[in-house]
Amino acid sequence: MRSRASSRLTPLWERRRADSRAEGSRRRGSGGAVGRAGAGGGGRPPAPPAHGGAQTDRAGVETRLRSAREAEREQRRSLEGLRSTAHAGELERATREATLESLRTAILEELSLSTGALVEDYGPHLPIPELDDDGERSGERAYVRAEQERRLQRARRDLKALGKVNPLALEEFAALEERHTYLVQQLEDLRRSRADLEEIIRDVDRHVREVFTRAFEDTQEQFVRVFATLFPGGEGRLVLTDPSDMLATGIDVHAKPAGKKVKRLSLLSGGERSLTAIAMLVAIFKARPSPFYVMDEVEAALDDRNLGRLLTILQELQTSSQLIVITHQKRTMEIADALYGVSMRGDGITQVISQRLAELR
Repeated sequence: MRSRASSRLTPLWERRRADSRAEGSRRRGSGGAVGRAGAGGGGRPPAPPAHGGAQTDRAGVETRLRSAREAEREQRRSLEGLRSTAHAGELERATREATLESLRTAILEELSLSTGALVEDYGPHLPIPELDDDGERSGERAYVRAEQERRLQRARRDLKALGKVNPLALEEFAALEERHTYLVQQLEDLRRSRADLEEIIRDVDRHVREVFTRAFEDTQEQFVRVFATLFPGGEGRLVLTDPSDMLATGIDVHAKPAGKKVKRLSLLSGGERSLTAIAMLVAIFKARPSPFYVMDEVEAALDDRNLGRLLTILQELQTSSQLIVITHQKRTMEIADALYGVSMRGDGITQVISQRLAELR
């Protein structure tokens, strides 16, 4: 715009300058004539040339030039504003196109529908169905954008409050339900097995209680008799520590030799303690006989008198069972049916010998 304004002002300026020059020439010519006349006739001195008109014209031209330049700047500012507006419009249009494209992609990925099909089947020109409490369709109403936006906001809040949704939840639930059913069946089987085991344990406990009670009674009876044989005039008995619980009860041995008042077995002599233990052992043998018994040096701590009493008991056991007795007592060997021993020959070699005493009697 500046170049065009300059091209329009240049001829006018040139014309003004040409007119000013012509006017100055005329005035200089007139002044010279007057001067010459004055000089010759003795008149007034010549007047100075007048430049007021040219300055006025120049000031007007400069004023118009400044106005043109101001108008040019105003036009430039207007042009820049229009360019900025156009650029902002282009940006907004590109943003809207990108948003629209992302919405198309999201609709296609999430709903598997095109934009046209979505608008045709679910557009605002269609009525909005109304659902009852059971989710059944009960009516229709017209589409109101503000109302549907409020529904959308509520749905988004509810969805956010719901949290992440697992698309495989139904399959996982079915698998867990099947697993739960299997575990419930296994648990029920375990409960039945436990009930059966508890019943078996009760039967076993009842049987053990009965067997133990009978065995204790028989052993108690035999212990009284055997103790009386080993300790003539003495008294011995077996006492249960907890008769109410036959499975956990203990057994106390009460031994009272003739002429002694003993509160603890440790107060008895070594031989008396041995005879008491033998009485307990023999009482068990007699209450529940076994095919054979093995005894190792059971009479080592006994004197001759107590040994004779023990041999009487052993001879009673011989009637129902076989006895294998390891002993160094000659009297014990005398009641045996056969002897087995180890001897050393003169050359230092050991030799096992045996002898049936019935052949020698």
